Amino acid sequence: MRDKKSVLKDTSAPGTATGADAEASDIRSQKRHSGPFAQPRQRTKYIILVIALVIVAVGFTIAHMSYGNPMPFGSSGYWTIAEMRMNAIITMLIVAFCQAFATVSFHTATNNRIITPSIMGFESLYVAVQTAVIFFLGTAGLAAFTGTTQFLLQSALMVLFAVALFTWLLSGKLGNIHVMLLVGIVIGGGLGSLSTFMQRLLEPNEFDVLTARTFGNVSNANTDNFPIVIPVVAVVCTILYLRSRRMNVVALGRDTANNLGVNHKRELMILLLLISILMAMTTSMVGPMTFLGFLVATLAYQLTDTYDHRLILPVAVLIGYIVLIGSYFIMRNFFYAEGAVTIIIELVGGTVFLFFILRKGRL
Repeated sequence: MRDKKSVLKDTSAPGTATGADAEASDIRSQKRHSGPFAQPRQRTKYIILVIALVIVAVGFTIAHMSYGNPMPFGSSGYWTIAEMRMNAIITMLIVAFCQAFATVSFHTATNNRIITPSIMGFESLYVAVQTAVIFFLGTAGLAAFTGTTQFLLQSALMVLFAVALFTWLLSGKLGNIHVMLLVGIVIGGGLGSLSTFMQRLLEPNEFDVLTARTFGNVSNANTDNFPIVIPVVAVVCTILYLRSRRMNVVALGRDTANNLGVNHKRELMILLLLISILMAMTTSMVGPMTFLGFLVATLAYQLTDTYDHRLILPVAVLIGYIVLIGSYFIMRNFFYAEGAVTIIIELVGGTVFLFFILRKGRL
């Protein structure tokens, strides 16, 4: 009897073990993945957010095209005026793409969400170049220093400056991005001091002309540069978006990224190169806009509540466009001061910056 029970026990044990192994194998064979949202309702919230932003953006665009247009809707005169206003819309779209993609990518590269790409000296270099031209060549020289050639030269100078900065300070085993940022701050401060010195020696008329050129304004954009700017911005933004998964890994830090098989330094160099191109395009086209990128990136982080750059970047672009066209529409049609758009954006962006700085430990 004992032998029979022991035999039954021995024969049933392998079957039980086999069933448990099969169940464990099924569990292991299931595809595991972690989505960009912690809960399913966050995905619904994101979809609603994007739809709402698109509706607001389209609404402001239609309002900008139609408000104050004296011609009947659909007539040839209406579309003639609308085409003239379309240049400002295209400019704001370009600026929104450049600022959003550049700032979010820069935050990822530096692993710091309270700084902007302007810390590398792009805007200081732009002001220094404009000031030097009018200082040495006068108002006539500044008037001649316009057009596509000027745009290309200034953009190329900014990109070369940035490339020289981060290739010099990030190369080698001791390369450190924090040192690069500190050097960028010092160089930017030096260029700013040099610009201020030259500006104090200018005549009042020359200073007024220079101020108009160095103040960020949508009206500063030259439509002749669109055939160059649009393809370049489209290509760079597409590359950044396609590299969103790698950016997700880079955001984890150097050690984690290297352990996951991503060459952190190589990705960092590529990101900084693409960022410098975008910042050169937008700064050369409309002038400095220091806090616009920080404003749209911060709002995108707060509203999306996700780590995935594939979801953050589109929202940042939409927010940037809404901020620009909303401010432009209100200031142009109700206060007749479209030149003050940058002042409002910088004021709001600076306030948001201080607010988040004061929120210790919650960045």
